[in-house]
Amino acid sequence: MEIFDKLIDDFNNSSAWLEFFIVLCGLGLAYAMVRVWGRQLRVRGRSAPIWFGLTPLSGALFPLLALVLIYGAQLVVIRYMPVFWLRLAVSLLFSLTVIRFVARVLSHAFPNSTGVRLVERLFSWMVWGVAVLHSLGLLPMVLRELDDTSLTLGKTQLSLLSLIEGSVAAGLVLVVVLWLASLLELHVIERWVDDLSMRKVAMNIARVVLIFAGLLIALSWVGVDLTTLSVMGGALGVGIGLGLQKIASNYVSGFLVLIERALRIGDNVRVDGFEGRITDIKTRFTVIRAGNGKESIVPNETLITQRVENLTQSDRQFALSTTIVVGMDSDLQQVNTILLDAAQRQPRVLTQPAPFVHLVDFVEHGLQFTLTYFINDPHNGQGNVRSDVNMAALEGLRSAEIALPVPKQIVQWAEGSMPPSAPRGGVASDPATT
Repeated sequence: MEIFDKLIDDFNNSSAWLEFFIVLCGLGLAYAMVRVWGRQLRVRGRSAPIWFGLTPLSGALFPLLALVLIYGAQLVVIRYMPVFWLRLAVSLLFSLTVIRFVARVLSHAFPNSTGVRLVERLFSWMVWGVAVLHSLGLLPMVLRELDDTSLTLGKTQLSLLSLIEGSVAAGLVLVVVLWLASLLELHVIERWVDDLSMRKVAMNIARVVLIFAGLLIALSWVGVDLTTLSVMGGALGVGIGLGLQKIASNYVSGFLVLIERALRIGDNVRVDGFEGRITDIKTRFTVIRAGNGKESIVPNETLITQRVENLTQSDRQFALSTTIVVGMDSDLQQVNTILLDAAQRQPRVLTQPAPFVHLVDFVEHGLQFTLTYFINDPHNGQGNVRSDVNMAALEGLRSAEIALPVPKQIVQWAEGSMPPSAPRGGVASDPATT
């Protein structure tokens, strides 16, 4: 075949050592540039999650720079001699750049999606296949065969090549939109919006607008008449009215929660008996994480239509309390001092507002005191600081020899039902039970 004869001729006439030298120089220069640039970004405290990886070789910028350098060298060398290895290196580097870019954008936008990992693999295989066909010179012939293969959809006849090109174009446009959204979040929203909830609102709105614009561009690129979208919009409205009203309600409720800021990321709330910290507010649901690690997925509509207790909304301070009972003859001022000292000795307990102690009740077996204190970091745990305060209070009361009474019960055995070890007379003396 003429294609393979041309490849063999280019391979025999090419200067392999010169091409290898150019490829190695291009790779080395690209590596040095990425390494220096990445070090400068780290010194400035900036981050570039798309183009830079954990190492200079793991990002998308390294193959892109190497591609530019080697392709520029190829344009110069091809004027004087046939090239083979340079053309092969350019195809491989172009494929690697596209794969790295798409993979890093998708992993940044959908960090925990297994479906996205499958899409990345399929896309990688497709790109490497196109690169191999292009290097062998078989790509034009394959494209002609795909163009000659047609599919009939109703009254419309489409070639297989058009469908593939449309799908790839739409996918690439959406990837670019997600990349632009990440740049907007990194360089604009994070710098100018301090509040985490408002930052989430701005990011959600920006992403929706960019994705909608990207879909319109992709559809027009494929050749879809945009006037037909009015029919799709009517069908979508009917669908929302019939079966998607809950999804639409949760979506709108999520924006209302973020905009009104009645609930914010980081607040400790109690919803339907479940208490925890809001870790994320998504477009459809809110994630609440309890101190024991359990997470509750609450639909956003619930936060609007039902009662929600926000435990840290007003001033981000969280109140904890400890109840303790001491003997009736205890020194009230001494007990008050010991309990306050137990709270004030803990580093996480706030000094303003200061802890306070109340004598709340006279119970059957003693005096009931309540110690109340405040923390401003409930996300670091509540049980641990409560335990530290309780142990300090118990240690102080025992050191002061203040009695901590326990309820007692008198158990009397009826005549004839006493155990063999019980004394005659029928009374067991004061066994204490708690």
